[in-house]
Amino acid sequence: MRRRLAAPLLTTVLAATAALLPAASAEAAPADKAAVLSSWTQTSAASHQAFTAARADRDAWSAYGFDWSTDYCTTSPDNPFGFPFSPACARHDFGYRNYRAIGAFDANKARLDDAFHADLKRVCAAYTGFKRTSCDATAWTYYQAVDKLG
Repeated sequence: MRRRLAAPLLTTVLAATAALLPAASAEAAPADKAAVLSSWTQTSAASHQAFTAARADRDAWSAYGFDWSTDYCTTSPDNPFGFPFSPACARHDFGYRNYRAIGAFDANKARLDDAFHADLKRVCAAYTGFKRTSCDATAWTYYQAVDKLG
């Protein structure tokens, strides 16, 4: 008797849990790849945090076929003057590589570069005084490089 009740109850609980998951979960259909990609490449801190969480659990997103590879800040220092820019560079690479793969790079390049700059400015916000000024100037230089040459 116990087993007859346990199986339907478990099925009901799992179904209810699945219904409460966000639409862009790892179980979402790959047909929403562009929407997921877009959600991870916006200028907001929330978008950056969502990307960082997904990158930490890449296997959960394997059905999407995302290119997670990165060379970080390419030929520029990844952490210039000690400023940790490499996570921003990784997200920027992710956007560039994946939008190129779906043939939508030109339509999204400006936003990807703006998101990169926003990520860099968030890094700089942790500093004050001369260090903040130096970080902001370095962030602006990195942004200009990707804007003009990326």
